[in-house]
Amino acid sequence: MTQQGAVLQGYNNELVKCIEDLCMQREELNKQIQQAEEERNKLQHEIQVLSEQLDHVCENLAQKVASRNELDKILAETEAAYMKILDSSRTLLNVLKKEVGSLRHSPDLK
Repeated sequence: MTQQGAVLQGYNNELVKCIEDLCMQREELNKQIQQAEEERNKLQHEIQVLSEQLDHVCENLAQKVASRNELDKILAETEAAYMKILDSSRTLLNVLKKEVGSLRHSPDLK
């Protein structure tokens, strides 16, 4: 019976050792899980901050594009009006030259 008790005690010792090993593995895994959760939380916070920054940049960009489009429209209208002024000036100059030319050929001025 002592031999069976010794065998049982050996099994018990091995079982306790296995349980202790499993507990140590569990503790190590818990540490790794905690580190991973902290890293996840940190990354989620960074994502939130970057997302807010992206929203701000996108809004700012949209405003600038709208302003540029408005300036493009104003420039196009101004350039068109300026071309009309140049055309009118050229026409006026041609008419004036023609009138001056016809006055020079007029017998009253000779």
